[in-house]
Amino acid sequence: MIEDKKKVVLHACCAVCLGHPYVFLRELGYDVFVLFYNPNIYPQEEYNRRRDELIRFCKINKIGYEILEDSESVFYECIKGLEDEPEKGHRCEKCFALRLEKTAEYAKKNGAKYFTTTLSVSPHKKFSQIAFAAKNASEKFNVEYLEMDFKKQNGFLKTNEIARKYNFYRQKYCGCKFSIKL
Repeated sequence: MIEDKKKVVLHACCAVCLGHPYVFLRELGYDVFVLFYNPNIYPQEEYNRRRDELIRFCKINKIGYEILEDSESVFYECIKGLEDEPEKGHRCEKCFALRLEKTAEYAKKNGAKYFTTTLSVSPHKKFSQIAFAAKNASEKFNVEYLEMDFKKQNGFLKTNEIARKYNFYRQKYCGCKFSIKL
């Protein structure tokens, strides 16, 4: 149980995107717990690299974290029929909803008052899509969503500086096989 009035479960997609949101939330006085839940990441080798880099960052900085494993079939079932959607389209909306519902559910089950996500640090994501999915998850699980667009005030630049400092592996695509640019 991670019960605390300032505890926030921070969904993270990778170590690169985790840097600035983690630091920013700590500066605001939050007790941050990181959740890695990303059944969308393809292929398995890519998933393992991102997971392992995130674990490395959490261990170095003594950040509590949990890795929630799930079958990739959960993702494929979620986005079925949307495989040909462009980036920032309906497939992404469904993917955000899948991951943020799991985050909100985790926060609720573990006594955290808040949840949020590192997804908003990327300029390649629509904040409105992320916020919509998170607000729905918030209502469904009755846990507060901290609505933060982490890319604001040079957040993307800051997270990249942290990534360089730790020499993180830097991926070249969002995560799912449909986002890979050949």
